[in-house]
Amino acid sequence: MSLKFTILGSGSSLGVPRIDGNFGKCDPKNIKNHRTRCSALIKTKNENVLIDTSPDLRIQMIQNKIKSIDRVLYTHNHADQTHGINDLRVFYLKRGEKIPVYVDNFTKKYLSKNFSYCFKKHKDYPAILKFINLKKTVILDKNLKIKTIPVKHGLINSMSFIINKKIAYLPDANKIYEKDLEKFKKLKYLIIDCLRYSKHPSHFNVNDVLILYKILKPKKMILTNLHSDLDYKTLLDMLPNNIQPAYDGLSLRI
Repeated sequence: MSLKFTILGSGSSLGVPRIDGNFGKCDPKNIKNHRTRCSALIKTKNENVLIDTSPDLRIQMIQNKIKSIDRVLYTHNHADQTHGINDLRVFYLKRGEKIPVYVDNFTKKYLSKNFSYCFKKHKDYPAILKFINLKKTVILDKNLKIKTIPVKHGLINSMSFIINKKIAYLPDANKIYEKDLEKFKKLKYLIIDCLRYSKHPSHFNVNDVLILYKILKPKKMILTNLHSDLDYKTLLDMLPNNIQPAYDGLSLRI
């Protein structure tokens, strides 16, 4: 059975446009330049599995007509990956039970401290989520097997996910560790952080991903976490045929 993978948000931490309406170098007339913060959805026959709860989660759910969330995987503990967490409350109310969230220890500590009310009953408000520790391999059902691999993201590690040995998702990274490079080779899809043209201490840039493309040789590379200096059409026109920028709502069958 095929799975559907949807890029719900393809923008960097400030989104495009920024809160002040600034599109940077992006053409506002091109809808593919309207970017919410990074998150993604894996849809199986039986479940909707969310990756990260961006601050734009509510509008992402509405725009993609997503009516339920069964599990959440977190890449790391930064605000643009976590601060939409409260909007999971609606899905808890529909389920009638806590939603499992899969986290590493750093993300668990961050969420426990800053969103404790989501995990522990607070006065008349019930807990809506429960922690599950991320393992090297997460088997969610017979059709969904996910490998979790830490990648360098500036001063911290972020988790990347390889789904059914076909698609890799690493939206925040500036280095794949040498010992793990082989795991990312010759996949059907490689969805990867590409913040901007110039160097950045915690994100890949355009030149970085072009080098990685030659090393990893995916059938298709898709660039996400795009800043406002990366116009969709301008970037697409300069990239090789098998590499493209992501856009909100882009769906893949795996």
